[in-house]
Amino acid sequence: MTNRTLIGDLGAHAGKTVFISGWVDVRRDQGKMVFFDFRDRSGKVQGVVLPGSAAMNIAKETRMESVIRVEGVVNKRPEKNMQTGKQNGDIELEVKVIEVLSPSEVLPFDKDAELNLDTYLDNLPITLRRPQARATFKVQAEIVKAYRTFLDGEHFTEFQSPKLTGDDAEGGANVFSVPYFYGKTAHLGTSPQFYKQIMVGIFERVYTIGNVFRAEKHSTTRHLNEYTSMDVEMGFINDHHDIMELEIRLMRHLIEHLRTTCSEEFKLLDAAFPTISEIVPTMKLREAQELIFKETGVDKHNEPDLDPEDERWLCDWAKREKGSDFVFVTHYPVDKRPMYTLEDLNDPGYTKSFDLLFRGVEITTGGQRRHDYDNLIEGIKMKGLDPEKFSYYLQAFKFGMPPHGGWGMGLERLTQKMLGLANVKEAALFPRDINRIDQLLSIQATDTIEVKD
Repeated sequence: MTNRTLIGDLGAHAGKTVFISGWVDVRRDQGKMVFFDFRDRSGKVQGVVLPGSAAMNIAKETRMESVIRVEGVVNKRPEKNMQTGKQNGDIELEVKVIEVLSPSEVLPFDKDAELNLDTYLDNLPITLRRPQARATFKVQAEIVKAYRTFLDGEHFTEFQSPKLTGDDAEGGANVFSVPYFYGKTAHLGTSPQFYKQIMVGIFERVYTIGNVFRAEKHSTTRHLNEYTSMDVEMGFINDHHDIMELEIRLMRHLIEHLRTTCSEEFKLLDAAFPTISEIVPTMKLREAQELIFKETGVDKHNEPDLDPEDERWLCDWAKREKGSDFVFVTHYPVDKRPMYTLEDLNDPGYTKSFDLLFRGVEITTGGQRRHDYDNLIEGIKMKGLDPEKFSYYLQAFKFGMPPHGGWGMGLERLTQKMLGLANVKEAALFPRDINRIDQLLSIQATDTIEVKD
């Protein structure tokens, strides 16, 4: 079998006969010649079938997206035909032989057509081949790579968290139930929270990247019912500020990594790299609400959380006044945070917790946890929950747990805001929400759907 040359390596083979394999990205008939753009995992190259070529008959019948193997000669382009700044813009492949490995049917829509979101999602096996989609998920892959590289460098250990759980970490009702053995009911995990806290007692510093599930009936531009959660937990902290400082260093590393690896993808998607100030603006929830009131006259002082419009306003303020796409909001009320969140004894009624807001939306929720066994029992009871249901988790705290904390971060939402996408579903390869599992679901008239932007 002949050796395959990747399209990205063709520049080193000028004047030579090569064999490439890939897809027909574009086909153009011009007079007696047929032009192609071929693509593989490494990039694209223009190919031409000249008049009288033995490949002409097959070339005229080969549709876009057909999988092909091509024999051809790599020719330097004339000076006037050079395409400066474009991959393989200085060469052209003179096609001698085309072998169709797998023919494509006629595409159901023009490859460059503007599609509504449902049409795009209904046809993901095809639409994901578009340059913009490939760019989006190349960036997402590099986000995960940078996340791992940074945390590995900070002496964190990655672990795999189970997706089937006995009880929900948040103690909420919005979980998917699954019939289990011996008549028991399991749940799809809403968070790896319990397991990453347990693992602090094993490795001190841990992280996990995996899918989580929320059975909330949202229909918004920023919610999914299955998403990828990137979680961190670390022991021997002083307070939540240690977690926040680590996350800012992570974000600086992530942005620089994307500048190095994904500049072309950001350019293709017309996306701007985030700015992060020397000191990221940080304020308590009450201070944020006072700032909103002072600047806008809208009174949110009695609200236990930020509304989406508040998050957008604070991010606009941080960008305008502090030169930062990021802003921390801390000290959410005890009754608003989960049972394991530590109360700030110097600020009773409020927790050592934080949200990191980025370009108008919360991308991270984190904070310091209750590490004392009796204090955690109090937190569980305060939420009206039965400690007996959490006996497995509580073992870790009976036998010594250091002061610790961490965060949970949604990969798809982070990708969406990094690239300025209108809907988080564009940043999920195969999104699951109230309306679809791959294909659209029929919605019963009795369903109540929360619609937000």
